[in-house]
Amino acid sequence: MAGPLAGLTVIEMAGLGPCPFAGQMLADLGATVVVIDRDSASDLSGDINRRGKKSVAIDVKSSDGCEIVLRLCKGADILIEGFRPGVMERLGLGPQAVHAQNPAVIYGRMTGWGQDGPLAACAGHDITYLAITGALHAMGEADKPPVPPLNLVADYGGGSMFLLTGVLAALFERTRSGKGQIVDAAMADGVPAMMGLVHSMLNNGLWQNRRESNLLDGGAPFYRCYACADGKFVAVGALEPQFFAILVEKTGVDPEWRKMQIDRARWAQLAATLAAKFITRSRDEWAKLFEGSDGCVAPVLDFHEAASHPHNVARGTFRADGGKLSAAPAPRFSRSKGGVPEPFQLSGNNSREVLMNAGYTAEAIDDLKRNGVLR
Repeated sequence: MAGPLAGLTVIEMAGLGPCPFAGQMLADLGATVVVIDRDSASDLSGDINRRGKKSVAIDVKSSDGCEIVLRLCKGADILIEGFRPGVMERLGLGPQAVHAQNPAVIYGRMTGWGQDGPLAACAGHDITYLAITGALHAMGEADKPPVPPLNLVADYGGGSMFLLTGVLAALFERTRSGKGQIVDAAMADGVPAMMGLVHSMLNNGLWQNRRESNLLDGGAPFYRCYACADGKFVAVGALEPQFFAILVEKTGVDPEWRKMQIDRARWAQLAATLAAKFITRSRDEWAKLFEGSDGCVAPVLDFHEAASHPHNVARGTFRADGGKLSAAPAPRFSRSKGGVPEPFQLSGNNSREVLMNAGYTAEAIDDLKRNGVLR
């Protein structure tokens, strides 16, 4: 069966990071995603964000190239782009031009700072956008600089996921209005939107405005990582009293600690006590001891170990096509089950197919190629 988004056509302007990941998610869910590349024949077979997509390589700075993209938009439902504000307008591919061709297109714009504001035209990366939200300040050890959480929080959490939410919400609204619209997805907006729990605790005096001093930032001895005898680590997340009781029992610390779990004055002492316990056994010994329990203790696995963990294997969470590690599509659906997404091959590989589907003749395509419009 086809995925839940089968029949949906998406135009994606080639770029880096959160916009390609959003396109991958749409393709994983069954949408036809056509990437507008600048050059052809680039081998991108190892790029997971490209899987399941088609590619057209076009000189978008030429008038004929611009016309191709606008023509493709006539048959599209969604366009997504991740350029700085104004770039698409200068190419002649801004929302006004696209909606003149197809007023029903959902035009998704992915940026770090948003389409307006004093920083809108500035460069940045995940860590830059994360820095001004307050979230980065809370990550890391108390006496050291903040630690960037890879590029997962701003790029993909506050970026890709909010772009996806926006375009799919606009798509639903279109079923009533019949009209497309512009979605302005900014990472600097998305990250604060994910911080409701932290803001709630802060507002109620339950969060201290310093690192490693709170329930969820490594400050609590029952919500942090510990070193083991083999130099590897376990992750402890025994927040609730009933789970903390199991942690106390299986580590063999004094049962009296169950009465003092939320006593912040004793957290440093409890952390030292647990650290002394965990260092006596290997990571996998602790994992086996806690396996199947509600003690909320898990082994900290590297990328390759994660792929072979029994739970992940049972659910088929990871794939290794041709020896290249990737995650299986998520989430899962009871009826609208998509197929296995095909790995991407070469940029520009689908130019002829896509253009013919858009109504171009073989002769016109050959002319575009001779003139350098098609790369």
